[in-house]
Formats: sequence, C-alpha cells, structure tokens
Amino acid sequence: MTDWTPDLSQRGAPRYLAIADAIAADIEAGRLAPSERLPPQRVLASALGMDFTTVARGYVEAKRRGLIESRVGQGTFVSGSVRRRHAAMARHPEIVDLSMNLPPEPDDQDLLDRMQDGWDAVSRDLVSLLRYQGFGGVAADKAAASAWLSRRGLVPQQDRVFITPGAHPALNGILGLLAKPGDTILSEDVTYPGTRSIAGQLGLTLLGLPMDDDGIVPDAFAEACARHTPKALYLNPTLLNPTTHTIPERRRLALTEVARRFAMPIIEDDPYGLLPPEAPAAFAALAPELTWHVAGLAKCLGAGLRIAYVIAPDNRSGWSFAAALRAATVMASPITAALATRWITDGTGDALLAAVRRASVERQALAREALRGATFRADPFGFHLWLNLPAPWTRSAFVGHMRDRGIGVTASDAFTVTGPPPEAVRVCLGGPAGWDQLREALEFMAHSLAESPSTASHFL
Repeated sequence: MTDWTPDLSQRGAPRYLAIADAIAADIEAGRLAPSERLPPQRVLASALGMDFTTVARGYVEAKRRGLIESRVGQGTFVSGSVRRRHAAMARHPEIVDLSMNLPPEPDDQDLLDRMQDGWDAVSRDLVSLLRYQGFGGVAADKAAASAWLSRRGLVPQQDRVFITPGAHPALNGILGLLAKPGDTILSEDVTYPGTRSIAGQLGLTLLGLPMDDDGIVPDAFAEACARHTPKALYLNPTLLNPTTHTIPERRRLALTEVARRFAMPIIEDDPYGLLPPEAPAAFAALAPELTWHVAGLAKCLGAGLRIAYVIAPDNRSGWSFAAALRAATVMASPITAALATRWITDGTGDALLAAVRRASVERQALAREALRGATFRADPFGFHLWLNLPAPWTRSAFVGHMRDRGIGVTASDAFTVTGPPPEAVRVCLGGPAGWDQLREALEFMAHSLAESPSTASHFL
C-alpha cells in the first residue's frame, strides 16, 4: 500500500508521535492490515508536507511499539503479529441454526491472531500452492498428519497415510473399494446421515445393528456377519453423531474379536476422537490390519477446514484407495492442506482444539441448566445432544414449532437406518450462535417441552 496518508490534524502530540499513533489507530480500525506495505518515508513526507526526518522518527517509534517491521530491499510493512480486529458481522445470526453440527467458533483474540499468523505464513508461498501435487499429500503434510494422529495413539507408516479433501470423499472412496451396488454395509442403527447418503449414492444396502449404552451389540454384529455376508462395518465410535455414544474400550475389543473372526473390514469415522481428553483407543490401534481410519479436521478445528487424514489397513489397499480417490478428486487443496500443516506444527491446532473443548464443556453446562427436567443424552466434550421428546410431542411437530421460532433442529429421521425413527431430535450447540442466543433457544425448547403441542402451536 503506497497511498496511505494519515490525518494528523486532530492529534496534539508531536508530529512524529502522531504518525506512530495514526498507524496504531488505523491498525485497530482495520484500515491497515497485517503485512500491508506502508508508503516509503520520503513519499509520506511529501504527502504530509513535512521533512523526511520527522517521518523517519515516526516510523522508528512505530517499530519500537511493534507495529511495523522493515524488510531489506522491500520496504516497511505492518507487523504480522499485531493484534487485529476480527469482524463479528457474520456471528450471532438472527436464525439460531442448531441443526448443523459445527464446533464452537473461537473468540479469543490471541488465538484468532495465531490462526491469522498461520494463514499469513502460508500465503507467502501461494504460487507453489497453486500447482498440482501428488495425491495423498506432500511429505510435510504427511508428517503433520502423523503428528496429529499420534494424539490418538496411532503411529502409522507414512505410505499408509493419505491427505484427502475432507471425510466425505474419503468415505465414498473406501466404500466404493469395499463394496459394489447391492452389497450390504453394517452400521449403528442410528448413525451419521452422511454415510446413509453415500451408501445410497453407491447403491449399497446399509443395515443398522441394535445398540445398547455401550454401542453396537457384539452378538448382533456376529449374527449379521453370518446371515448377510456384509462387506464392512461402518462406525462413528466416539461421540456418535447424533446420539453422543462413545464405545468403551471393552466393547471395542469385543467388536474387534468378531471382526477378526469374519475378516470384516472396519471403517472408523473418527471426527470427534480428539474432543474427549481421554478417549478410548481407536479401532485402528486395536485392529490396524482391518481398519480404515478417517480423521477429519472439520469437527475438532473448523468445518471449513476440509481436510481428512486417512490410514489404510495395508499398502495394497492404500494403492487402490489412492487410485480411486485421485480419479474422483485429483487431490486435496494444497492451500488448505498447508494451512492445516502450519497450524499443527506451530501449535495453533492444539490451541484451537483446547478452545473447542472448553467452549463445548461450557455450552453443555448451559444446556443441562436450561433443559433441566428434559430427557436427553450428551457428553461434556461434545457440542451436540440427543433430545428425547415426551408424549404427545412428535418429532415433526417439534421441529416445525422450533422453526416457527427461528430455531433449527434435526429430526431423528435423518439418522435412523433400520426400523421406525424414535421421537427425538439432535440439537447442536456450536457454530456462530452467541451465548445469549443459545441460552434463549434452549430455554424456549424447555418451555415448549413442558407444554402440549396444541397449546404451544399458534396460527395467524
């Protein structure tokens, strides 16, 4: 930027200090952005009608305050580490959409600055990131993926790790490798709707298995393997979307024993695996020879970070997976992958994960208070809950009543694989909704649940 000219007419400080103050004020107001170039000192002196020495002293003062930095042969730039104003225009929308399962958004200024610093660092190499890269990620991205996966106790060989453009393409590729149209895939009886959609698109039959408080019943799994000759077992084993079940390790071991008996591949969709500080061991650690592990970053860091790390059970499977997904997606975005790698390697990813955990705990506490007396299932580290509706409420009536109030929730129909859907809805606590908005929405839910549908309904 070479045309920045501050207005010093209302500043009573000496003119060199007024220049530094103007730089600070324009950074705070967002008129000067981090890494933006300032005018050369002689150009600014001419524009302000003052001598070069005064402007030079002003730049020295601004540099002393950490507002600007000089780059040899390039000029003077706003420091990349200055505190930034982060626009809140898109936050706290009028519609309180609790139907989309998004992690709570960060609002800590220091964390937002760290995230922006990572983007600034990545953006300095945009030209190379606009080129094609080999499918599966470059060495630096795979190293970051391995470091991230090690938080789940996984230490895979890098030639079995793949960077993919999100979990959905990965699941689509894996299911397409393991099954052909008409084949059966097993899953939880109530499960992630994205998998239902993918199975439908591929012409696969998704068969839901009965569950108890610990997840899928092992005997039911064994019976289904013997009766239906399925091609794989799909699991969302930690903080199951939507019911929030987490399969404890003893049940994971029992399911692993059945899978080994029938040589049954396991597709472990693990987007929430890092949210609980002490989650049970991943299936990929218990049965690595059978398990496809898919670890998306969308739920633990941010939905717009469309990157997933996939571990194939063996090299041969990995080769087939790479060929299939390359044909469908070419590659993950190098820009997005580079940002994820930067955040993981510089610690921003861990800081953001910690912020998501803290906010989830706080919002779950708010939900317990607001929905006191209601029946629901939740986990302290999750950012959604499974709300059971009391009679005579039906899920369609409740969803419609919430919609009339400008509150979005999701009926159980979207998640039910086998049998009639229960009278329940998923309520999401993350995303852009502010604290007051969330509290008001939850309190309105509690008020509605205490009334009959006929009393709660209104007609205009």
